[in-house]
Amino acid sequence: MEDRATELKLAKKSKWRHLLVGCAVIIGPGTMVMLADTDVGSVVTAAQSGVQWGYSMIVPELILVPILYLIQEITVRLGIITGRGHGQLIRERFGWGWALLSVSTLFLTSVGALITEFSGIAGVGVLVGVPSWLSVGFATIILVAIGISGRYQRVEWIGIGLGSLELAFVVTAIEARPRLSSLVHGLVSVPVSHSSYVFLLAANVGAVIMPWMIFYQQGAVIDKKWTAKDLKLARVDTAVGAIITQVLMIAVVVTAAATLGRLHINALQSIPQIANSLEVVMGKTPGKLIFGAGILGAGFVAALVASLAGAWGIGEAFGFNHSLNHKFREAPLFYTIYTVAHVAGAILVIASVDLVRLIVDVEVMNAMLLPIVLGFLMALEFKTLPDRFRMRGWYRNMVWLLSGVVMAFGVYMMIVSL
Repeated sequence: MEDRATELKLAKKSKWRHLLVGCAVIIGPGTMVMLADTDVGSVVTAAQSGVQWGYSMIVPELILVPILYLIQEITVRLGIITGRGHGQLIRERFGWGWALLSVSTLFLTSVGALITEFSGIAGVGVLVGVPSWLSVGFATIILVAIGISGRYQRVEWIGIGLGSLELAFVVTAIEARPRLSSLVHGLVSVPVSHSSYVFLLAANVGAVIMPWMIFYQQGAVIDKKWTAKDLKLARVDTAVGAIITQVLMIAVVVTAAATLGRLHINALQSIPQIANSLEVVMGKTPGKLIFGAGILGAGFVAALVASLAGAWGIGEAFGFNHSLNHKFREAPLFYTIYTVAHVAGAILVIASVDLVRLIVDVEVMNAMLLPIVLGFLMALEFKTLPDRFRMRGWYRNMVWLLSGVVMAFGVYMMIVSL
């Protein structure tokens, strides 16, 4: 009997071990970049949507799941099959001028992302009584230390670990206890005739599909040394990540709609405002700690991804060493750009005042830059991949159509905003 019990115990341990190994294999660059996709800017944009329009942004968030996957899947194929980063491919195929244009869009969105991430970290600091200069300064030191550790896999594990704190948003959505009737009404009501709704819709598109994501994932699969045999795994990783990030976005919409939305507040004023609104349903301390943990996770993983994407993209465009698998002495420019980006973002946040409106505007800017970013992505897919790895038939037409709709939306928002 004892032998049988021991065998069952060992079999159970083996089962859990295989399950954990399987999860570890699936989780990779796609999961990390998608966790970073639900960054502080995305959280604020989703919360603003919930405050102003209740649950009406849930359907667009769901529609963005396949669009997000299809776009990032192209990035995966480009990185794995060519073994080159996004900036390098643009330079080789289209020349220095176009590479500089692409890197410029990357620079704008990366800086915007870092400002929003540090803004969120500062907001959590204020929530628990820590001054902004201390919380942002400490976060900067941690992020720089993680980046210069000199190993891609270590950075990925730490990033995913920090990003998993965002699951706190699912907890807050459940604890907020949304009214079923209001939720159903929001699912069948998409008020695109209202300009303020369209503005937030643009911000949500910009919050979901960001230029730095493309540069990051393409560089990450190269640093991870994935090859064509890993392509199926990379697609699963990307699909899982796309679902997770949109579940998190919907959770934030629901949290804000069920709390601040019920109070008929017209606009979100600060990040602590969301956490404070949870006091009624969760208690003062749990509400702050749980929502604050989600914001911290979002801020840290997105700051890592956006800054690495910027450093990778510039390194690819200008041709200097740009791998996390290099030591500092082997890639000094890469690590210097990575470090300076964090320091600059931290200084801008510590010196600034109004952050919520700035964050939403950054996401709209992302939407406006999408025509450039997606245009390059689709052109590279057609020009650089061997025929057997290119899109074909109905699949290609569908991806081109969806990308065209997103690009047209970006052009429209550019005209409206200007």
